[in-house]
Amino acid sequence: MRVKRYRFSKMVWLSSVVFLFACAPTLATPTVTLAPLTETTAPTQTNEPTRAASNDAINPIKLLPPENPPPGAAEFKTDFTKHIVPYAEIFSGGPPKDGIPAIDAPKFISVSEADAWLKPNEPVILLEQNGDARAYPLQILTWHEIVNDTVGGVPVIVTFCPLCNTAIAFERAVNGRTLDFGTTGRLRYSNLVMYDRQTETWWQQATGEAIVGELVGTQLNFVPAAIIAWNDFKNTHPNGKVLSRETGFTRAYGRNPYVGYDDVNTPPFLYRGPTTPGQLAPVARVLTVDWNGDAVAYPYDILQKVQVVNDMVGGKPIVVFWQAGTASALDAGTIAGGRDVGAGAAYARELDGDTLTFKLDGGRIIDEQTNSEWNVLGQAVSGKLQGKQLTPIVAVNHFWFSWAAFKPETRVYQP
Repeated sequence: MRVKRYRFSKMVWLSSVVFLFACAPTLATPTVTLAPLTETTAPTQTNEPTRAASNDAINPIKLLPPENPPPGAAEFKTDFTKHIVPYAEIFSGGPPKDGIPAIDAPKFISVSEADAWLKPNEPVILLEQNGDARAYPLQILTWHEIVNDTVGGVPVIVTFCPLCNTAIAFERAVNGRTLDFGTTGRLRYSNLVMYDRQTETWWQQATGEAIVGELVGTQLNFVPAAIIAWNDFKNTHPNGKVLSRETGFTRAYGRNPYVGYDDVNTPPFLYRGPTTPGQLAPVARVLTVDWNGDAVAYPYDILQKVQVVNDMVGGKPIVVFWQAGTASALDAGTIAGGRDVGAGAAYARELDGDTLTFKLDGGRIIDEQTNSEWNVLGQAVSGKLQGKQLTPIVAVNHFWFSWAAFKPETRVYQP
């Protein structure tokens, strides 16, 4: 039986309860008042600190004039005199600081152990560094949003914002210092605002940029990560590691607290930002790529039809693959019960000095140069190139409203 979808008024109420339940250590439900929004004009920019566009490059930025700190600032030791976004754009999503608890000491189990409670179509975040492949089930990340981890010897943060459908991984090392992250309980453009515990700088999850505090303007380095089906992970990474449900917290792992949230006709929750360009519905799913200043969104509705896209982004030849079999984490009452939205991932088309061109052939993805067959994880599974791996590039799932708010200049792919 399909779960009946909520109308928007009910969705707002439900999501508020979800936030409160996620942050509550017991079943008691506290009362939370959302911070009011105010309209402000864009302030004149002043001051010029430095901005790390990566952990190596330094570019000038301009701070906004001092403002009164946002509501609830007393929870933080953040330097609120430094900010590059108006505080009117940041407001409470319900929980306090760390009310949605990050996982700081993640435990991992084997694929065979996780297979006892993960369904074949369940969405997981795949992250692989230096041969260390790990799966982070969305049935866990939905309730915690942040995992501080070290993968293949690289300190990383794995994040998921349910309100934007954004699963994004970053390196945690900034200027030679390893940071640990938590949730602020605040949103900007309906997107998770994180903070690091070392400086209590606030960071935008969608962009990885420090927007308030000591490290303002610093850019976290992205790490390629993809939402795929559990079945695809276990078949391609049988020796991989899986985030355990032994998190130290009691949560209803496997249940979806955002029933019907990704209904394309439902407005996004608590969104106060720019009006999204009209070519797509606000909650339309897109896979996004941003390379050398060229931002492109690939709508899932199109990917489902074509399944293979050869493209050039920022002068780089890339390919986007789509494959059916991955459930939506934001649809039905359980994560595994969500409708099939498929999985998209992007890769560089360059391999061993050649640029490959891909096509769909009778349901198989093959390259035109060798007729080798490829899977959605960028692996050649048969043919001359069997065993070869395409290089993953950073490609992030978003709802259209979320991506367009931060990248309004985006080109929307059309076949």
